[in-house]
Amino acid sequence: MRPALKASLALAFFVAGCAAQAAADATAFAPYLLPGAGEVRVQALQRPARTAPLRYRVVVVPGSGCAGMGPLADRYFAGLLHAEVLVLHKPGVAPGARTAAGACAADFVQADRLSAWRDHARAALRADAGQRQAQGLPVLPQVLVGISEGGELLPSLAPEVPGLAGLVLLSSSGLDPREAGALQAQRLGAAADWEALGRQQAGGQPDSTLAQGRSLGYWRDLWHWPLAQPLREGPWPVLQVWGGADALVPPAAFEQGARLAAGRTAPWCVREIPGADHGLQSPGRDGVQQLWAWLEQWARDPQQGLCAPLSR
Repeated sequence: MRPALKASLALAFFVAGCAAQAAADATAFAPYLLPGAGEVRVQALQRPARTAPLRYRVVVVPGSGCAGMGPLADRYFAGLLHAEVLVLHKPGVAPGARTAAGACAADFVQADRLSAWRDHARAALRADAGQRQAQGLPVLPQVLVGISEGGELLPSLAPEVPGLAGLVLLSSSGLDPREAGALQAQRLGAAADWEALGRQQAGGQPDSTLAQGRSLGYWRDLWHWPLAQPLREGPWPVLQVWGGADALVPPAAFEQGARLAAGRTAPWCVREIPGADHGLQSPGRDGVQQLWAWLEQWARDPQQGLCAPLSR
C-alpha cells in the first residue's frame, strides 16, 4: 500500500478530532463512571455549568483513537458557559490517557469497532438518563455533539437523550464512512488501494486480522455503517461545522454531506470555518469556541431553533 494512503487511513480513522492545546488544569471536570453493555464500564467526564444560570446540557461523543479528553477538556469546552457537559470515552480509554493514535494497546485495537462503541454508549446514556431521573434533576434541553468519528454514532444515540434539541456534527461529513473514506483516498490518488482494503474486509479472514492498524472487524463495521440516510430521515435539527483546510476529510465529502439537507423536514444548517484544520483551528482563530458561542446564543432562547445563530 502506498505511503500516502497508509498515512491517510491511520489519520482519518485514528484521529481523536481534538486539536486544542492541553489545559494546565482540568479540575472543573470530574470522573463519571457509567455502565456500558454487559460488564463493560464507560469512563466519562462531567462538568457543571461555569456560569449561572444553567440553561442546557451538552453530551459529547469524541473521535477515534485511544487518548482521553481529560488533559484538554477544561480549555476545549471553556466556551460552554451555561451548559453542563458530559464527555463519553470508548471502553478501554481513560480520560487522562495521552496515548498517541498509532500506539493504542492491542486489546483496544481488537475491541474497537463502531457497533461495540454504539452499544456501550447507548447503555451509558440510558443509565445517565435514569440516574438523573432518580435524583429528580430537571430535563434540560440537550445537544448531542459528535467529534469526527463520534458523529457516526449520533443517530443511534439520539433516542437515549431526553429533551434532545439537536445534533452537532463537528468535522464529520455526514456521509456513510465508507463513502467519506473513498473520497479521501481519491483526493490522495489512492482509490485503488482503498478498493483493495474493501476487498480484504469482504474476504474470509477473521475479524481479528489487522489491516492498516485496525482490525478487519473495525473495517467491516465501517464498510457497512449507515449515517447519511439516518441523518437525512431523522427528526432532529442538525448543525454541521467543518474546517476549510481539513486534511483528513476532503471538501467534497463535506459538500456532499451538506446536500443531504435538501428536502429534509427538520432544519440542517452548515458552516465552514475558512482555513481551519480538522480540529477547527486556524491561525488566530479557534473554531471550536465559535461553535460553542453559537450554542450559547441558541440556549438563551431554545425555541428559536438550533440553527438560528448561524442565520444572523
